[in-house]
Amino acid sequence: MTLRSAFGSLAPALMIAALGAAPVLASEGEADSSETDAEAAMDTEAGPVAVSAPSAQPAMPPAAAPPFSFSKPVYDETWATIGLGVGMVPSYAGSNDYIAFPLPLIVGRVGGIGISPNGPGFVLDVNSPPPAMGPRKGARVAFGPAFRFRNDRNNRISDEVVARAGKLDAALEVGGNVAVTFPNVFKTFDQLGFGVQARWDVLGAHSGMIVEPQITYRAPVGRSFALQVQASAEFVDDSFADYYFTVNPAQALATGLPQFRADGGLNRMGTVAILTYDLDGKPLSGGWAITGVGGYSRLIGDSSDTPYTALRGDSDQFIIGLGLAYTF
Repeated sequence: MTLRSAFGSLAPALMIAALGAAPVLASEGEADSSETDAEAAMDTEAGPVAVSAPSAQPAMPPAAAPPFSFSKPVYDETWATIGLGVGMVPSYAGSNDYIAFPLPLIVGRVGGIGISPNGPGFVLDVNSPPPAMGPRKGARVAFGPAFRFRNDRNNRISDEVVARAGKLDAALEVGGNVAVTFPNVFKTFDQLGFGVQARWDVLGAHSGMIVEPQITYRAPVGRSFALQVQASAEFVDDSFADYYFTVNPAQALATGLPQFRADGGLNRMGTVAILTYDLDGKPLSGGWAITGVGGYSRLIGDSSDTPYTALRGDSDQFIIGLGLAYTF
């Protein structure tokens, strides 16, 4: 998984499972307290004012309104979260120069189909369940098509030597995604998922195949925060590796770099974390939220050995970003 894509593939599909969890538990306690106070107030007001008591006391004021209001959650059959952020990402896969890059976000559920970000792209879940107001039971299988746009070394190449190797065409990768999610593994409302994606370039850029196994953990943190952590690996075929990491004779002449022939295999491993904060402290009601992302991955094999990385860049790749999203 490219670091540039990390924000999307992990972005908060947490909104129901995580952000919506803590207020449910909190509201139950507050509801019990509010009902008790209301009953006490009703008892006080139902009886006659104590005028016949030996020492009359002033009448009590009306009871205050319950501190927690129960409004209809925004998460129903159709809902969406749309956001935009900015992140610092490598100029290209293997670069040690970092550039500001827009991080779009869209996640939701429309017509029973779940939508999740997938880097510069998205994943559809045709087995998306309706929102739940309590902890789910039993494992769930998610599956559907996956799409990702890849523009590595297509523009904004900061390294002048690598830029002389020429721009590459943008790729559109289309494939499938399947994942199994287990709820309430370590705490109530958390989720642990195991999944894999397989995608193929349909624009004829790298014309290769990518396979990404993933492990994802999501959990609420207090009332307003939600955390998602994902570990993943990326396997690529020879066509992908040759397109992005080979230095052919013409490129070697233009850049002064040694020739290099790249083969496929394990391309990278990494992890990324996303922390989401609901601004009004009521995640079920939707509205504005702030999302922060940070990640690290390590290029492996020929993606690390290519002169584009070994001589001009770095196998250690980082990402950091901040975004704002609105749920309705």
